[in-house]
Formats: sequence, C-alpha cells, structure tokens
Amino acid sequence: MIDLSPQMQQAINNQISYEGYASNFYLALAYWCDDQALEGCKKFFIRQSDEERFHMLKLYEYMSESGVLPITPAIAQPPINYTSIQEAFQKVFEQERSVTLSIHNLLKLAQDENDYNTQHFLQWYVDEQREEEAVIRTIMDRIKVIGEGGQSLYYIDKEVEKINLQVVAAEAMEKGE
Repeated sequence: MIDLSPQMQQAINNQISYEGYASNFYLALAYWCDDQALEGCKKFFIRQSDEERFHMLKLYEYMSESGVLPITPAIAQPPINYTSIQEAFQKVFEQERSVTLSIHNLLKLAQDENDYNTQHFLQWYVDEQREEEAVIRTIMDRIKVIGEGGQSLYYIDKEVEKINLQVVAAEAMEKGE
C-alpha cells in the first residue's frame, strides 16, 4: 500500500475535481460546436471530454490503490456560449495551461514529500499535458492561418477533424491496435 500524506490526498482530490471540470468543459464545447454546425470540432471535443474523464478515473484508481477513498467532487458549470471558434480554442488553451500548472504543483508536492510513487505516477500526466498543449497550439496556429469569416469556419472545422483523426490514430498506435 502507498502511504499518501493528508496534503497529497487533498491535492489529488483537487486534481480529480480539475479533471472532472475539464471533461464537462469539453462536453459543453462539443455541443456549442454542434449548435454552430461544426461537426469536426464537436467530435474533437467529445474525444477530449472522454480523455479528461479517463484522466480523472486514473486519479481515482491511484487513490484507491493507495488505500484512500477518493472524494467525488461537485463540478461547476462550464461556459456554454462563445463568440467564435477562435475564442473557444483560446479558452481551451487557457484550460489546458491551468491543468498543466496544477499537475506541476502536484509533482512539486510529491518531490517535497519524497513521495516517489506519486512522482512516478504523475510523470504520465506531465507527458500527457505536454501533448495536449501541443495539439491545441497546432489547432490555434491553423486557425490563424485560415483566418476569420463564414467560409473559414468550414476549413477550420475540417482541419480540426483532420487533427482529431491523427490524434486518434497516434493513440491507437501507442496501444498497439
């Protein structure tokens, strides 16, 4: 059994809440995109929502394996309206940066407490966040190149759908599928 300090337990429970919020945030974005007829973006955000839920469940499992009962958080309502897809992706980037900072703070706490098991466990999250931010940066860069306007939404949606398919393919390769 892994011995988690009370501070680490609280910090991981907080991270569970952040990951749950991120999952709901992406789900709300998916259906905002659906309302905007952005099917590719909707698919991207649904996959992102599923990923964030998976991240949350990994934290639950780690706590359980450590002999600690995780706390299921109440999750705040994410925004449901945006003025543009550009604004939506800017908010996504800010959300991912916030989660990255939280993971880094967790890792720092684990280092300060000489909690090697948690440090090892959190490395997966560090790598995952680097990948998440890189994908969002790529999308934001393509949005800048495509520009704004009615027709640009069609091309943005297609680019996001293409990136989503690439990410899904890369994940399948990692799993050996």
